[in-house]
Amino acid sequence: MKKDIIMPKIGLSNKPLTIVEWKFKEGDFIKKGNIIVTVETEKIRYDIESPIDGYLHIIAQNKQEVEIGSVIGIIAETTKEYEEIKNITLNKQEPPKQEFIINKKPEVVKGKEERIKISPIARKLAEEHMLDITQIKGTGPDGRIVKEDIEAFLQNQGTSYDGRKVKEVIPFTGTRKAIAEHMHSSLSNSAQITVMGEIDAYELVNLREQLLNKESELGVRITYTDLLVYFVSRTLKDFSLINSSIIDNEIKIWEDVNIGVAVALEDGLIVPVIKNADKKTLIEISKNLKDLSNKARERKLEISDVKGSTFSLTNLGAFGGGYRFETVIINQPESAILGTGGIVDRPVVVNKEIVIRPIMTYYLTYDHRVIDGALAAKFINKLKEVLENASKIYGGKYE
Repeated sequence: MKKDIIMPKIGLSNKPLTIVEWKFKEGDFIKKGNIIVTVETEKIRYDIESPIDGYLHIIAQNKQEVEIGSVIGIIAETTKEYEEIKNITLNKQEPPKQEFIINKKPEVVKGKEERIKISPIARKLAEEHMLDITQIKGTGPDGRIVKEDIEAFLQNQGTSYDGRKVKEVIPFTGTRKAIAEHMHSSLSNSAQITVMGEIDAYELVNLREQLLNKESELGVRITYTDLLVYFVSRTLKDFSLINSSIIDNEIKIWEDVNIGVAVALEDGLIVPVIKNADKKTLIEISKNLKDLSNKARERKLEISDVKGSTFSLTNLGAFGGGYRFETVIINQPESAILGTGGIVDRPVVVNKEIVIRPIMTYYLTYDHRVIDGALAAKFINKLKEVLENASKIYGGKYE
């Protein structure tokens, strides 16, 4: 008996998921428990296993967005059942609202018009690129033109758009689309202000060098991001309103201090969370962050790994950013996010003398609905003081 492969609900979101990749081809025999398809939500990728032994019939294609609960494929137990399912699917008539009928050069076909079937998404994409769809061959049911046909035409034909030649078409789906929607929503839903400045990182550099000299003893290589998570989480304990969120028209001050840390992926950023960072030792933070970063790059993060942050950190210095200032966007529903640049030697005035010091830039974006300028200033001044006295405050206790 056949089994439907259903697009699952992952986490709390009800948004459609994107099919990343089918691991088997149409008609392949699959064993129960085999990973048959990878789907992508706004944060992570998720593998779906086969519920039974059988033959795969694919309904939804790679890169297609599918509503939760929809059937994306079918596993047939026998070859006879597979052929029946395949024939039913191929012969199934599309409802009229799912296609646009377009006249195709009626002057060429005398007596009647030849019609082109095209999906709504493909039609919109063709209009955006001003394409002549009569030149495009459809690969969908009954020769229907689908989105993939338009994308292939653009890529293979080098079609131009308003005089600009298209080099490559990247589908705006999955993680890339989710990041864009999340950032746009964040700016639309909160009153964001960014304060910027510099931190003398002499003591921070000194502390890290001490820790690097003890790498074999500690069993881990400490990074500047590890140190920032350590000191930021402890500073937040004295500024509870910054460690808060607006939810259901209420300001919820969090008891937990969970630091989201931006990790760069090929198709964007993801923000895994160091839970209860203020209660973890520096060594624990470092190991936790390295584990989460590796899972992120291997697409093995679980929902619990990216949920529940109360404050976020993006250390652009770790990505190769030098002396720079950015306007970082709040990771909703948090109330603030800290960005830092690379540590660069610069001339500064110390005790009325010009000296060369390692300088790190910072940029704190906060939600003015929750945090006023005075509180933001007090927080960043305290954090600046802590980081500029890092080796003294840490006290040489390599716990």
